[in-house]
Amino acid sequence: MRPFWLAVGFLTVFPIPHLGEVKGGEMKAASAFYPVAGYLIGGVLALVAWLTAGLPDGLQGALLLAVWLASTGMLHLDGLLDSADALLAMKPPAERLRILGDVHMGSFAFGVGFVVLLLKWQLLSAAPEPWLLLALPALTRFALLLPMNLFPAARPEGLGARSREGRILPALLFVLPAIYFFPWVALLAITLMLLLAFWAARRLGGGLSGDVYGALVELGEVAGLLVGVLIKA
Repeated sequence: MRPFWLAVGFLTVFPIPHLGEVKGGEMKAASAFYPVAGYLIGGVLALVAWLTAGLPDGLQGALLLAVWLASTGMLHLDGLLDSADALLAMKPPAERLRILGDVHMGSFAFGVGFVVLLLKWQLLSAAPEPWLLLALPALTRFALLLPMNLFPAARPEGLGARSREGRILPALLFVLPAIYFFPWVALLAITLMLLLAFWAARRLGGGLSGDVYGALVELGEVAGLLVGVLIKA
């Protein structure tokens, strides 16, 4: 069960047993359970959506967004903000990598973060299906395994390097129900995440970092919500 608990502990703030020191290769094994951690996040979102069904749309959307951010410890949002500053900077790849490691936020981080959160709130205010909320976090965390296998680590000492080369086939078994029920959501989210990964890798000299992985998840979730809302409409 260690790989499962490592995935949950890495991607969520949900309590897990004490695991001690993480050994070499365990983060790679944990990647097979990324979709399962996504289902846990999605299950909380679906429950909150059901409990708040009678509230005004904007208020319900704000509560769902707050729960979504809280469930992940804002891990992916932090990656989005750092990636925005680095990837949008008119600098050479080496300087962009340095910016990725800077704890301070610049104008790109504030602008991109504001727009993404605003979009996510508006889409959640459109009352997407609870089943979509359950499935989407699993879909995007599965899609993350594709660029993890396609691109090298931008920084060998970074956290992203420890979980590279994710285990796609076992993870696919977990995410198949979500793909079956929401094929168009899965298609767009995966396609967008791969295109953004190719673009980010070019900006960083060929590799990706953990921050970029977080940005891909955030943007993939926005894309998935958009498709789900449009299909519902």
